[in-house]
Amino acid sequence: MLNFTLVREHRPGIIASMLVRSYAPLIAIDPDHWGGEREKWSAFDHEVFHNLDTVGADAFITCLDDNAIGFASFDSRAAPQLAHIGHNCILPGFQRRGYGTRQVDEVLRRLRERGIAQARVTTGVHPFFEPARRMYRACGFEETHRATPGDDRRYGIIEFRLELP
Repeated sequence: MLNFTLVREHRPGIIASMLVRSYAPLIAIDPDHWGGEREKWSAFDHEVFHNLDTVGADAFITCLDDNAIGFASFDSRAAPQLAHIGHNCILPGFQRRGYGTRQVDEVLRRLRERGIAQARVTTGVHPFFEPARRMYRACGFEETHRATPGDDRRYGIIEFRLELP
């Protein structure tokens, strides 16, 4: 059974570990560009676990039975107008089974519960992120903006938005 658990029920390091495992294929393709993300993921993990009542309250671990298979986070500081979906992933062995969509649906449920009017999420244009783009569209998000920092289009980003009823 899929359930969404409090971050405080898990050990520090789990978020960074899941991100490293989930993004390993992307890092292998271009370690010079993507390899530096590991430090950012560790810093995010630290931030979540050292601020359980703020940053940690806007994150959860997705478990299948008793096994952690993913996590999601969001930033609700601009509430009630807006929240940004942040780092999130489903571990490779559990991808393409609908768990990511259910995880995003849980984020959206929590945002609606707080009375937040709009959700935004950003992902990459690199082909690695195509499943994420499909998932966000399946959850009702619409693409609103593309940007390419620098000259290399592989590193562009896409913003999606969803008005929450």
